[in-house]
Amino acid sequence: MLETSPPEIFDCQSCGACCAYSADWPRFSLESDEELAAIPEAMVARDESGMKFENGRCCALTGEVGKHVGCSVYMVRPHVCRTCMPGDEECKIARAEFGFSLNGLPEPDVYFK
Repeated sequence: MLETSPPEIFDCQSCGACCAYSADWPRFSLESDEELAAIPEAMVARDESGMKFENGRCCALTGEVGKHVGCSVYMVRPHVCRTCMPGDEECKIARAEFGFSLNGLPEPDVYFK
């Protein structure tokens, strides 16, 4: 089962913009060797700098952006993914890039991962 933010806060499973925004976004930064080893090798970028980005999205993203999405590595996702909060600046930038509404987004401090 794929997990995401509680729908009463904001349903990330109907968005996915943050996971399809930029090849430069899903970069590894604070992961330990053990955390990196838990991410399937096939989903890691060739230069090992972050998640593989292909066809305009993180390769761990499942479904259709803006309709219904999930993360196939949710439990072992990188720190950058864990810290992206619904309604934070990164969320707003990604949503704007896709032309998605910014109305109804929570304040980022409402939700803790």
